[in-house]
Amino acid sequence: MQLVLKKYVLPLKHTFSISRESHDEQDSLIVAISLDGKTGYGESTSNPYYRITVASMIAEIEAVRKELESYPFSTPEDLHAFLVSKGLSNFAICALDLAAHDLYGKRLGKPLYEIWGTRMDRYPITNYTIGIDTVEKMVAKIKEMPWPIYKIKLGTKDDIDLVKALRQHTDAIFRIDANCSWSARETITNAPQLKALGVEFLEQPLKASDWQGMERVAHHSVLPVIADESCIVEGDVNKCGLHFNGINIKLTKCGGLTPALRMIKEAKQLGLKVMVGCMTESTVGISAIAQLLPQLDYVDMDGPLLLREDIAEGVKILPGGKLRFPVQGGSGITMLK
Repeated sequence: MQLVLKKYVLPLKHTFSISRESHDEQDSLIVAISLDGKTGYGESTSNPYYRITVASMIAEIEAVRKELESYPFSTPEDLHAFLVSKGLSNFAICALDLAAHDLYGKRLGKPLYEIWGTRMDRYPITNYTIGIDTVEKMVAKIKEMPWPIYKIKLGTKDDIDLVKALRQHTDAIFRIDANCSWSARETITNAPQLKALGVEFLEQPLKASDWQGMERVAHHSVLPVIADESCIVEGDVNKCGLHFNGINIKLTKCGGLTPALRMIKEAKQLGLKVMVGCMTESTVGISAIAQLLPQLDYVDMDGPLLLREDIAEGVKILPGGKLRFPVQGGSGITMLK
């Protein structure tokens, strides 16, 4: 195999703010794996919350480059097990795993969802994320991007008033993501008001480690609650089954499509709703997420919509959330630069 690593700085259309951070651009690592005239592409973005940078991911991968390039590639699952044995971070493994899946599908000439035995006749529509800002700027973003479902980032002292103000400008479904900024009491108190404002569910309102608080919320919230920061890897799924109504799987955090497929299966066995979310990836990462759509209840794959300029072609998000899938196999990715 031939391996190419490249850093991209993805400029955002608007400053993106959540309860703990703000940024105007997103650093991203693109991995290309080539074999027998075919090339697969994968992506992982940097994340300060998890202390992951593009430089740290490149250093990890470079340390095992020789072993990787001589690895007898057969399936993405086999390669994933090899990467885990080398002790790489899940972020670095994700970029390689996504590239391996794209390569695998391209060599077979089939999209991944077809290889997995699913069809794209029905799939959930992605939400469009509105980061924390002034009411005026958040309203402006809604008017700029009319959409059927919005994920609203919260974590301010005026969260309920903010949602009330936004509701005056759209009839769309709202999903609320507080990114660990609320207490159990706040969550239980806020939920009835938010439900009346057309909110579908709450995502990770409490700190990831507050399992006692989440148990209270699970028994008393009138809105479903989806785990994000509390559900990072496969081992977290079972515990979330007792404290949440669903989980949000991030490919970068769990280590790619290989573990995500196992997490989806386990979550369904536990009766949990399943969502897959993005980390402001380009079309490279989003096209991989899109392959999972027939297996999901919800999806947050709006990364390319938040960018000023994309770096690849693949699955295309059309106005209103419908998708156009590429004809080539794998995740269908072609790099533009």
